[in-house]
Amino acid sequence: MSVTSDMEARLRALMLKALDGDANAYRALLEDLRRTLRPYFARRLTPALAANSDDLVQETLMAIHTRRLTYDRNQPLTAWVHAIARYKLIDHFRRSKVRATVPLEDDAALFARDDTGDASARMDVDTVLSSLPARRADLIRQVRLEGASIAEAAARSGMSESAVKVSIHRGLKSLADRFGGRSDE
Repeated sequence: MSVTSDMEARLRALMLKALDGDANAYRALLEDLRRTLRPYFARRLTPALAANSDDLVQETLMAIHTRRLTYDRNQPLTAWVHAIARYKLIDHFRRSKVRATVPLEDDAALFARDDTGDASARMDVDTVLSSLPARRADLIRQVRLEGASIAEAAARSGMSESAVKVSIHRGLKSLADRFGGRSDE
């Protein structure tokens, strides 16, 4: 329910008057809520279920009527109404055996990447590798970070495969000694 602070104040005032016995205020409250709830449900129902919107509005108004004495006068009315409407919608989905789905083309928001950590990690790795001789750092970067094979790194650097393995091993050992970790090769 999209509600402004003016609308909250108006609805809350009507509810408080209704709780104090003002029948006209109660009728006005229910009419205002009906106008607010109809688009709330219409936006959340599929076109196939849109016909049920009026039924949900009526169910919600009935729930508000039967539970009106549980409303805490010190709390916002629209939050209380929204909770009731939400539960009525959930009950409707359960009765209708409706399951929320997300089309596959809309999955980008669900699986969005946060690259800020990646950039920071790359800067850390670059800083650590800069403490090694350039050739050794380049071989570690190629094989361990970029996924190149020993043969590919050897061909690019003009070194033998054995020399590439030894260079990578010595570089990792040097880093492990310097930073207190351990090397795998």
